[in-house]
Amino acid sequence: MKRLYVLLALVAFSLPGLAQQTQKPPLHGKHWMAITGKPLAATAGAMTFQKGGNAVDAACAMLAATCTMWDVLSWGGETQALIYNPNTKKVIAINAMGVAPTGATPKFFKSKGYNFPPENGPLAATTPGTPGGLMHMLANYGTLSLEQVLAPAMEMAAGYPIEAQTANSIEKNKALLKQWPYSKKLFLTHPGQEREAPEAGEIFVQQDLLQTLTKLVDAEKAALKQGKSRKDAIMAAYDRFYTGDIAQEFVRGSKEQGGLITMQDLARWKPLEEAPLMVNYKGVDVYKLQQWTQGPAMLQGLNILENFDLKAMGYNSSKYIHTVYQAMSLSFADRDFYYGDNYAAPEEPMKGLLSKAYAKQRARLIQYQQNDPRIGPGDPYPFEGKKNPYLKQLKARGYEMDTTKRNFAPKHDLGSNNSPAAEYQERLWLGTTTMEAADKEGWVVSITPSGGWLPACVAGNTGVGMSQRMQSFVLEPTQNPFNVVAPGKRPRVTLTPSMALKDGKPFLSFAVQGGDTQDQNLLQFFLNVVEFGMTVQQASEAANFNTNQLWLSLGGSKTDDRKPKPGHILLNKSTPEQVREELKKLGYTMTFEDRTSGPINAIYFDWQHGSLWGGSSNHGEDYGIGW
Repeated sequence: MKRLYVLLALVAFSLPGLAQQTQKPPLHGKHWMAITGKPLAATAGAMTFQKGGNAVDAACAMLAATCTMWDVLSWGGETQALIYNPNTKKVIAINAMGVAPTGATPKFFKSKGYNFPPENGPLAATTPGTPGGLMHMLANYGTLSLEQVLAPAMEMAAGYPIEAQTANSIEKNKALLKQWPYSKKLFLTHPGQEREAPEAGEIFVQQDLLQTLTKLVDAEKAALKQGKSRKDAIMAAYDRFYTGDIAQEFVRGSKEQGGLITMQDLARWKPLEEAPLMVNYKGVDVYKLQQWTQGPAMLQGLNILENFDLKAMGYNSSKYIHTVYQAMSLSFADRDFYYGDNYAAPEEPMKGLLSKAYAKQRARLIQYQQNDPRIGPGDPYPFEGKKNPYLKQLKARGYEMDTTKRNFAPKHDLGSNNSPAAEYQERLWLGTTTMEAADKEGWVVSITPSGGWLPACVAGNTGVGMSQRMQSFVLEPTQNPFNVVAPGKRPRVTLTPSMALKDGKPFLSFAVQGGDTQDQNLLQFFLNVVEFGMTVQQASEAANFNTNQLWLSLGGSKTDDRKPKPGHILLNKSTPEQVREELKKLGYTMTFEDRTSGPINAIYFDWQHGSLWGGSSNHGEDYGIGW
């Protein structure tokens, strides 16, 4: 009887499309879909659609609303987006990542005893990118005014019922928040009491932020009165934020608290429009942002996994988990050494990294006898017809490029043999949020914004929390010569919206929160749909697994905080005993949780029926509305 139970469990585990019941129903819509990390923000998107806005307008409204809710991002953070333009039939990328400010050098941070830039406070801040990114997207691809799009966020800034997750995060982090006077003034609404943070459901008022948003709208109105176009009026608001009185107060407040950002840093920064990177996986074109994000790691993973019959292995069988784990470890080893700001020298070898021939070479490294703890960066340069200029750095780091000679593990990449600590796991999952929007005209938007999360350092009387993204830089070129901190440079971030086209038409738009796990979970989500036939709701709820065999991008200012943990894997508690035993024999150290993925949000385009399917994870507060 016990054998029969195990067999039935394995069958259900391997046939999710047939057996899996979802905790949340899929969303269906004919005209539009709006999904994001907070119910109130999804409502803001729906309100914007009802005003006649398109998917870009709705996505910008959701972005503004989530920034006003603080828990996982705020207005001083960064925005990354993919937009499908139905008029050109092209996917475009929006790079609204802030840059390191004047004075941010390895020497500066080392003088303060850091191995990485700090994870909190004014010295963690890059220049704010979200306001500029939002206004750029709206001006160029939206249809409504800035006033119309900001209306829900402004109403919230005037006072909204704060949710328990944010309220409790404020209370948890109050000791840090008290270090920064403007944060203390904003967040600790009950000073001196046992609970100094707001209560869940309390009306949380942000007068300084409301004044900042009002100034943006006033700038737009003044420009329109002068006869300027809709686009120029929105950019007048942009100028007020980055060069006007808002910028002046932001810089003053940052410097007062020890920050480095100058007026020149804000004035020089601009959001950028880019061509996304793309690979084709079995007839599906998958798009990601460029190598200043970790997005290409998913593309590399797909190229590697295209060499295997994943469907025949069975969903989350031990062979499937092992194969995907190895592919992700190979991809992330390249990410950790070769990715960086493509607008700063040196030039990253992306042509080689994304070539199918390089992927085949990497795929041949996958062993089926055991996990390989010695996985390191490969050598993509020959696939560009070049010689690798970083062989000395790789050897100094402990890697031998000739894999036949690589018979040892780099000592500082081994980590401990203990299970991942809760603090390490929190850094692995460190959150943001996502926006997915689509409309009947064919506009599609996928955004993964972040930065300025709690505990945020507020910049003076602007009500704007500063980004913490400086921590994703490195200080040593031996760790990553492409991602060494320098003024005006973007850090290599984890933020990674995704889009896929099939037969030249939108197929999937998807994103997830969760730091270094984002492209791990998005890779598995995509395979769940393409290989195993899941709906987007099933795929968003499905049991994923995470590799810890990578360098952490967030959290901890010491090298030991970020070291890879080879063979460490996070599995869902539903993993059958037989799969656990087989993975143990392969050398894995396993940890089990109910939640093994950040909240995934996605839209599937059902061209057969002319409708939209929405998937929104059951893990967090993520919420969607369709019509």
